[in-house]
Amino acid sequence: MAPKRPRSVKKTRQSLYSTLTGVEVGYVPKRWVKFPTGILLLLPCIVLTLSFYGAFLKSAAHGGFLLSEEVSGFAIGGLVGLLWFFSCTPLRLLYVMGHELTHALWVWIHGGRVHDFHVREDGGHVVTDRTNTLIILAPYFFPFYTLCWVAAYGFALFCFGLQGFPGLLYFGLGFTWFLHLAYTVWMIQKGQPDLEYGGAFFSLTVIYLANLSFISALLVIASPSVSWIGFAGDLLRNATEVSAVIVRVVEIIVQSLSRLV
Repeated sequence: MAPKRPRSVKKTRQSLYSTLTGVEVGYVPKRWVKFPTGILLLLPCIVLTLSFYGAFLKSAAHGGFLLSEEVSGFAIGGLVGLLWFFSCTPLRLLYVMGHELTHALWVWIHGGRVHDFHVREDGGHVVTDRTNTLIILAPYFFPFYTLCWVAAYGFALFCFGLQGFPGLLYFGLGFTWFLHLAYTVWMIQKGQPDLEYGGAFFSLTVIYLANLSFISALLVIASPSVSWIGFAGDLLRNATEVSAVIVRVVEIIVQSLSRLV
């Protein structure tokens, strides 16, 4: 019987690491990177939220903005979209198709190929040779039908020489975007595997930040009292103020811990 060799300290440590973490030595799970990244993304989420809120209040203070054709059209379109979401099941198939088409579109944008495409009312899938965070999360922040509506509206203006109808444009924007938002929430609460690719926390921060960026851009475009330069200035000011608060909180925590030690 051959004598047993004692296990090296290095192998023992590696075995302990694998036992405690559930992963092989040298492999770093995506969630270990994505979760801290999601925490860092909380800062721009807070800054953009404050900036959007301030821009909305500034716009609302401007006489007649909330009753303008653009805002009224967007609000009515959004209301119709929400009512349609809660009352019209067949639209779910249309949404799922847009969801999977968005996956496919972002695969092509990243130079990949789609090998299979399947859609049904309760879900669908795309088989591709390439995947990343943007491809996986694109349907949750890329309003496919909203951009289709903008393209169709622009095509009609350019090819048929129709006069602009801001109310109609914003009605379509409100209708399609609120449907996108409602179905996004609906899909998320069902427990989508898409969110597990980078971890639910990271995925939700990306989705929130991207959707708020889109609606903030619409507000700047529609509002006569908010400019791109002014909104950028608000972002910078809020980023500075929020960062100062965070630094102050960290200093207080460090000081409290140092006293305990």
